[in-house]
Amino acid sequence: MELIRTEDLEKTYQDHTIPVYALRGVTFSVGSGEFLAIAGPSGSGKTTLLNLIGALDRPSSGNIYIENHSLRDLDKKSLSALRLNRIGFIFQAYNLIPVLTALENIEFKLMLLGVPTKERRERALRLMGELGIAGLADKRPNEMSGGQQQRVAVARAIVNLPQIVLADEPTANLDSVTAHALLDLMLAMNEERGITFVFSSHDRQVLEHAKRVVILHDGQIVEDNGKR
Repeated sequence: MELIRTEDLEKTYQDHTIPVYALRGVTFSVGSGEFLAIAGPSGSGKTTLLNLIGALDRPSSGNIYIENHSLRDLDKKSLSALRLNRIGFIFQAYNLIPVLTALENIEFKLMLLGVPTKERRERALRLMGELGIAGLADKRPNEMSGGQQQRVAVARAIVNLPQIVLADEPTANLDSVTAHALLDLMLAMNEERGITFVFSSHDRQVLEHAKRVVILHDGQIVEDNGKR
């Protein structure tokens, strides 16, 4: 089943009076349950494409559909609700809230969704146990390694079982062993829970784990090894 579709997507930025194209006419789709990597050199448009799919930014032209619902037709409140309820984000810099513990960071999304305190704590602790990070519950980000922080970020992204997880260079700050373990973990979440993962990355390990790779160059798709 088609979950995400982009149509003739363009994103431009102004450099003085000259438009600079980050994306040029990108059209592709992502099926429910895919484990897909968007690859390409720096400046190819990977992060821009992820930000547009995640409704963190608006395209200059073209459109994006989530389950055939046009993002162009949604107002700011509806886009915020979409991000909160249906999309999980994993950022290269982790983006954990520094004053909160690991448990509180994971609970935070459930709190925004109005989940009662007891239930959200139970859900967060259960997930931490599944991901092997239960011992980090009371630690703050500055007391954790990069790999531990990224696992907490993964838990935060999936705690409400979103349909889509968007991961921007999730292994960039990790050593190869930690990166491999993290990718195995996300692949298990994909296969066991049916969560759709879309990565932006040029990390060889990510591309080897991905079941489909879409390659961007100068803002255009130049290869898709699993074109739908």
